[in-house]
Amino acid sequence: MMGLHLPGATRKGWDVPAGRYVDLPGRGTTFVRDVAGPSPDAPTVILLHGLGASAALNWFSVFGPLSEHFRVIAVDHRGHAHGLRTPHRFRLADCADDVVALADQLGIASFIAVGYSMGGPIAQLVWHRHRARVDGLVLCATSRNFRGRWRERMQFAGLGLLVAGLRVLPRKAMEEVAESLPLDVPDDAWALSELRAHDIRMVLEAAETLGRYSSREWIGDIDVPVSVVVTDHDRLVPARRQVRLAQEIPSAVIHVVEGTHLIAGNDPERFAEAVVEACTLVHARSRKARRRRSGLRSVG
Repeated sequence: MMGLHLPGATRKGWDVPAGRYVDLPGRGTTFVRDVAGPSPDAPTVILLHGLGASAALNWFSVFGPLSEHFRVIAVDHRGHAHGLRTPHRFRLADCADDVVALADQLGIASFIAVGYSMGGPIAQLVWHRHRARVDGLVLCATSRNFRGRWRERMQFAGLGLLVAGLRVLPRKAMEEVAESLPLDVPDDAWALSELRAHDIRMVLEAAETLGRYSSREWIGDIDVPVSVVVTDHDRLVPARRQVRLAQEIPSAVIHVVEGTHLIAGNDPERFAEAVVEACTLVHARSRKARRRRSGLRSVG
């Protein structure tokens, strides 16, 4: 299946582009929103959303500003919203491989992977498993591991349970659960419909898998330009974890943005500015590195 569209929408005054289903041979059918850049040869960014969200919910304020500089691809991950469905257990590595399979189908040779929260480990794994395809990384509100304190582990588990409750709990009950966690319940019907499209089994597995993730053994090997967007009032992924991630990557540049883990929804304009700044810097550094490598080959 390729080309079947779902209409766009408006979220908090921002236009969300329409999306379409794309077959990934041997893997299944995924869902993508694809926005053209300023020119046919514009560089590509692929946006990877967080746990329990969707591409539209996580990135609605970013599509327009980013498309002034890049072709913008945003995918719904396995089990999330309109993303790929499978009877197999959720694995972050499979999500990373889905991203490259999608790039193959769209004719994209290389790209900047932009990950938010759970999308951060997926972006890291895209580089780890498919290094030749990655021009750079932008890692937002994320970490190299999520195994920290007991409270942090319980918050991720609570996020999975809250998402599961969207299908069966009344709104008041959902809000009461959310109040005990650094989470939010969307305030419009379209956003709730995105969340209620989740495969609950897969989202709960994603929460459990994220709690076991660690890139400590190889995160320092990343050799492409990286920007780390630190949300400085984050309770779900504390800023100290985000800074530690940047410190472990030799090429990382830190961009501090004032906000919580919910900045994408609560302060979308500030969030969009930070993401565009980080992506444009990574692209500029990547282009400079390519020119330098090309010059060295010419001299050799």
